[in-house]
Amino acid sequence: MSNEEISDLIAAFPMPAVMIDRSERIVGANHEARSLLGDHIPGRHFAAVLRQPQVIDAIERCMGRREPVKTRHLSNDGAQDTTFEVECRYVGALGAVLVSFMDVTHLEQAGQMRRDFVANVSHELRTPLTALLGFIETLRGPAREDAAARDRFLQIMAEEADRMNRLVGDLLSLNRVENQERIRPREKVDLTGQLRSTLKSLQPLADDAGVELSLDIPGQPVTVTGDADQLRQVFTNLVENAIKYGGSGGVVNVSLSLRERDPAVRGPAATVVVEDKGPGIDPVHLPRLTERFYRADSHRSRQLGGTGLGLAIVKHIVNRHRGRLRVESELGKGSQFSIILPR
Repeated sequence: MSNEEISDLIAAFPMPAVMIDRSERIVGANHEARSLLGDHIPGRHFAAVLRQPQVIDAIERCMGRREPVKTRHLSNDGAQDTTFEVECRYVGALGAVLVSFMDVTHLEQAGQMRRDFVANVSHELRTPLTALLGFIETLRGPAREDAAARDRFLQIMAEEADRMNRLVGDLLSLNRVENQERIRPREKVDLTGQLRSTLKSLQPLADDAGVELSLDIPGQPVTVTGDADQLRQVFTNLVENAIKYGGSGGVVNVSLSLRERDPAVRGPAATVVVEDKGPGIDPVHLPRLTERFYRADSHRSRQLGGTGLGLAIVKHIVNRHRGRLRVESELGKGSQFSIILPR
């Protein structure tokens, strides 16, 4: 087989692939391989191109033993680290080794996300569990007959147990929302009624925090296609966060407006804005606010009973409704969360 025929054969591969002959030089490489390894790789010794020891060793073993060998090739595409699964196959008729590269970066990222998720859940549960075990041991020992200490410890234990219960509830809610994310809701939901009901249920929390709730909505019902329970969960989460974290501004404004065409959803839209006048959020945190367990102020969030999952749940619910979530904030001037829903 001529070099031209080899090149045509390799060019048909949908993934990066190179052919290495008996002289240990690259005799063929497709466009994908050139993009990954460099334009001028044909004719060069493979070790000068594939400089990673595990890849060189795999090719040498495949050439010597004439059997398939697998390994990994690590790279960077300029935006992120990438991982390729490398498979070396001996081609007996040519006395050459065919090396293919399969991009498994997304699988590596998914695996890392799972590991991070397990680590975060373990960390979030460890703190209240450690506190509970410590108080139980104290109540069994030194504080067994101390009524005042017993009542104080039981109160703290109840708070820690409630924290774990909220975390488990949010985890189950997040899992449920993620499972439904691809299924678009079909029922009609009145947003004006939802917002009135949400603010009414959160009025006691606002009163305790000394926060005034302001609602600006159209006089007539505004309906969208959605899931009533999930949309209520979104509004409750955003207004509750505004009260807890932006309540120092004294007021939380909730508004609903309509547009005949919004570029964000490419059509008619209803926009719900929850705005506070509190301390605001440092811009460095904004891109990561909807990540699981990410907190702009970790200590304060835990003090206020936050699980770090609320905005992640909001993001997935908004995605299910084919909407958009926008966050704007400036230190010292408050924060604004906008939910844009197609009508």
